Amino acid sequence: MKGHFKQKLLIAAALTPTVLVAVYFIWGFGAATAYLSFTDSGFLPSKKLIGLFHYQKLFSSARWWNTYGNMFIYGGVYLLGCLSIGIVIAAMLDRLPKSAIIYRTIYLYPLALSLVITGLAWQWVLSPTTGLQHLIRELGFESFSFNILGSSEYAIYALGGAAIWHSTGLVIVLFLSGMKGIDVDLWRSAQIDRIPTWRVYASIVLPQLRSTLMTAIVLLAFNVVRSFDIVVALTKGGPGHASELPALYAYEFYFVRGNIGQGSAAAVVMVVSIMAIVLPYLIYELRKRKQ
Repeated sequence: MKGHFKQKLLIAAALTPTVLVAVYFIWGFGAATAYLSFTDSGFLPSKKLIGLFHYQKLFSSARWWNTYGNMFIYGGVYLLGCLSIGIVIAAMLDRLPKSAIIYRTIYLYPLALSLVITGLAWQWVLSPTTGLQHLIRELGFESFSFNILGSSEYAIYALGGAAIWHSTGLVIVLFLSGMKGIDVDLWRSAQIDRIPTWRVYASIVLPQLRSTLMTAIVLLAFNVVRSFDIVVALTKGGPGHASELPALYAYEFYFVRGNIGQGSAAAVVMVVSIMAIVLPYLIYELRKRKQ
């Protein structure tokens, strides 16, 4: 009993620094941001409370509603793309022999790149003067036109596509590790019963990886909230504000316009919005696991 208590004490001592850092830098900074959104903070932080002024100003701004809507378009494309493509590729890699590790490296390579490099690379590919349009016109198709970055309607989808290319590797890693943990006897039984491989994954394997799916959704959702560097590198929020996301909006008010209160209000709204979507799913999954 004494040894068991000592072991728990050692574990608590080892985890305490990490917990303190997380509480300070995540919850502490989050609380500070929320507080500043209720103050008249301009270029410098202020302690003078002015209530919901910044939120009223935020919700009366057409630019904010455009930016806020972009977050859901981008988030929907990003989540669905990463999950669907990542799960399919993970299943394909799961069926390959260990000697085919080169394929896993190819699919996981984008994850090793920074989002800034990803944005710049895709800007080169999608640019009408250096990328796909230029290449096809050089082949003789002079009338070919592909300028998605210059389209106010489709630029946000280009942003989502580049982010999917970068982050799908994360989903592949999570699901591939989960699939490798599936009991081998399950596959043997499926082969004896002549169940198609796709059906085994759809009806047996994936339902056992619900916790993996939950983890992937949470990580990807937080990536949506903090998407800033890939926006700056790829579209700079343009054309106009067509591909602007809340993180870039908040950054502009924080560091360009010198309005900390307004930037803080934008940051609070986008985090609360994502949590309002993710938390119900997390609670549902956690309750289901306890049953």
